[in-house]
Amino acid sequence: MKIKLGQLDTYLRRGLSPVYLLFGDELLLIEETAELIRAQASAQGFNEREVMYADKGFNWEQLQQAIEGFSLFSSRRLIELRISGGSLGESGAKILQDYAKNIRQDTLLLIIGNRFDRRLQESKWFSALEQAGVMISIPKLDYEVLPQWIENRMRTKGLRPTPEAILALARRLEGNLLACAQEIDNLVLLHPKGVIDINIIEEAIANNARYDAFRLVECALAGKIVQVLQVLRGLRSEGVEPTIILGALAWELRRLVRITSAHAQGLSLDQALREQRVWEQHKSLIKQALRRHCARHWLIFLRQLSEIDYMIKGVTLGYPWEELLQLCLMIAGAAVPLDRSKV
Repeated sequence: MKIKLGQLDTYLRRGLSPVYLLFGDELLLIEETAELIRAQASAQGFNEREVMYADKGFNWEQLQQAIEGFSLFSSRRLIELRISGGSLGESGAKILQDYAKNIRQDTLLLIIGNRFDRRLQESKWFSALEQAGVMISIPKLDYEVLPQWIENRMRTKGLRPTPEAILALARRLEGNLLACAQEIDNLVLLHPKGVIDINIIEEAIANNARYDAFRLVECALAGKIVQVLQVLRGLRSEGVEPTIILGALAWELRRLVRITSAHAQGLSLDQALREQRVWEQHKSLIKQALRRHCARHWLIFLRQLSEIDYMIKGVTLGYPWEELLQLCLMIAGAAVPLDRSKV
């Protein structure tokens, strides 16, 4: 059965389904939806949880064994399967189809994925699971309804925002729901009285390193080399964690890769920008950056960002701050991108 996200509470009150399939573009909403299902499952005695990641090379026999096995700690189990995308192969598809035909009352299967293309949604295993349980698709939140989403979330947290404050937060974070949610949580801590006006939002923007990280990205996209140097130097001297900068860059680079990919497949640039929910005020900046670099360059930048992530985590040797500087300068057009995968 396919339902909308807003209907989930009603269906959960009626009882749990044996299978839940969550997928889409909004990671925050997917994770929060999964948490609602897990909480309801726990309340109904599904006290053991086993998580599996079905990425490339996953052994589907592990899932089969988990389904057929017995719990040592609880009479009811929740098996959480996270699918990274792509084909499941014959083995994975067969196991999921068989499970949909032979539901176990002591097991709840929660499947979480990112965007599933039409080919996957028309597959036999997908249809079988949809008939056996509940399927919820969570698409990208439209920027027209983002202010309403922000207001609802703020009021749920006990905040009373003004319309100007809501619009300021929506425009600055451009549909990044995770950043919005984090900022709202910060506002709850800093303003217990709950009234949030435009002055409070502007003060938060001025004092928040995450906004400075987004400003760094904007300077790089605009080709403002001197400002890139100044902002990055300031962030480093203030002791800002490089992961904050990494997150801001990843958000924008992934979006640029999606835009160039859609444009290469025949979509007009304006259509691609609308599809990726780029705000009107930001379109000229994005177009300027796209004129500076070809589609291949954005893929190189994203790959280099992944290498910096490994440096920050200590997986590989390197100097993250220096690499972040070089990456931002290349985005700004001060250096020629180097595809290190071919070196």
